[in-house]
Amino acid sequence: MDSEKTIRTSVTDIDLILGRSFPVLDDGFVRVVDYMGGDASIVQAARVSYGEGTKKVSEDRGLIRYLMRHQHTTPFEMCEIKLHVRVPMDCWRQWIRHRTANVNEYSTRYSIAIDSAQRTPKNHWRKQSSTNKQGSEEFLTEDIGLALSENEEQLHKQIRTLYDERIEKGVAREQARKDLPLSTYTEAYWKIDLHNLFHFLALRMDSHAQYEIRSYANTIGHEIVKKWCPLAWEAFESYRLNSYKFSDLEMKTLSYFIRQDRDGAKEFLLSVGFLTLENGVLKRSREMIELESKLQNLDISFDWSA
Repeated sequence: MDSEKTIRTSVTDIDLILGRSFPVLDDGFVRVVDYMGGDASIVQAARVSYGEGTKKVSEDRGLIRYLMRHQHTTPFEMCEIKLHVRVPMDCWRQWIRHRTANVNEYSTRYSIAIDSAQRTPKNHWRKQSSTNKQGSEEFLTEDIGLALSENEEQLHKQIRTLYDERIEKGVAREQARKDLPLSTYTEAYWKIDLHNLFHFLALRMDSHAQYEIRSYANTIGHEIVKKWCPLAWEAFESYRLNSYKFSDLEMKTLSYFIRQDRDGAKEFLLSVGFLTLENGVLKRSREMIELESKLQNLDISFDWSA
């Protein structure tokens, strides 16, 4: 085999934003520190070749879409990116659950805590969801929100003053920090390969994800990954971000809907527990509600009360 000529993959659009901070929330940011690979690296790995690969972008695009469509994930792992992020600690708790990255976080044991906490605008206080224990819905009125935001600002100032007093009196940083709020910003370097980054984005860009982490995910996706690996990003949008998966029961249900067999669909849905009849009233399971949401995007619906 001929010796390989080592050439580092360079992507012009990502090179242009290296070191640039993209603002998120009120005082957070995401910036690219370094990266390895790009669309060409995915193609090269898939073909197990050492050349530049195909010279036709259309062929590269087709191959990348094939890989994404059939969940051939290894070639996407050839691309890595290192980000520097500033994020509220409560949001970071969700972020760090993705255990597929290399992480080094700012330490408040060794350094003074960042003097910044995420503030909530008066029109951004959300109500607890009535259907999802871990979610939110709608917004509180601005008059209520204004009072909550003012109280929040006072609390942040009070806690920061207490923290600073402890530091001035010589209290160890590891102990002085214990009452800092979860809204306090932390910073970290976060390095991850493209396959696992896509998994992170698929979950955190979803409309059901918490607004704060969704804001970071949208910034990473649209401002960074889209520029870094545009062909892979397009495939990701097509086959993961903007697509729907149907279970075997959902596919069976869909066949009834397509045939306009309302009675058959109802009977089947009752038999599999998607629908239940309680005191003469038809009840939808959560799985049924989610299926109806998918079908609405296909302009398919039934009036079960008819």
